Amino acid sequence: MALKKTGKLVEAWEDFKSFALKDNVISLAIGVIIGGALKGLIDSLVNNVFTPPIGFLTAKIDFNQLFFTLGKTQYETLADAQASNAVVIQYGLVLNAIISFLITALVLFFISKAVTKATVKKEKEVAKTTKQCPFCMSEIDIKAKKCPFCTSSVK
Repeated sequence: MALKKTGKLVEAWEDFKSFALKDNVISLAIGVIIGGALKGLIDSLVNNVFTPPIGFLTAKIDFNQLFFTLGKTQYETLADAQASNAVVIQYGLVLNAIISFLITALVLFFISKAVTKATVKKEKEVAKTTKQCPFCMSEIDIKAKKCPFCTSSVK
């Protein structure tokens, strides 16, 4: 009886290993880790490079303090309204989130364009070193006089 349980345990362990160590699981894990690192880089670019000039151009308006209250009583500052337990709508936080999103999207767009441009150049270099065999349609070295796949003579 103990051998049967041990056999099932070993089988379950093998199933788990084959699941956990699949190429796509490892690739996904690597992608998540790199994504986290890239998020830190993008956040740093947005907060330290792009946001300060926008703050300078908007005359240092603190969007976090933009609000209005629901009701008849109006308050000078957000702190006063919150101290009075007034119903406050902080539209400045939404504006901050929108601006941050747009800057982040712009930075990601530029990074994506740069990566695409670098990748396309690499692909063009590879394309220059190969040609297609007109008979079997295999990719062969551009200097080849005979196709290594179908042995046809190529020009």
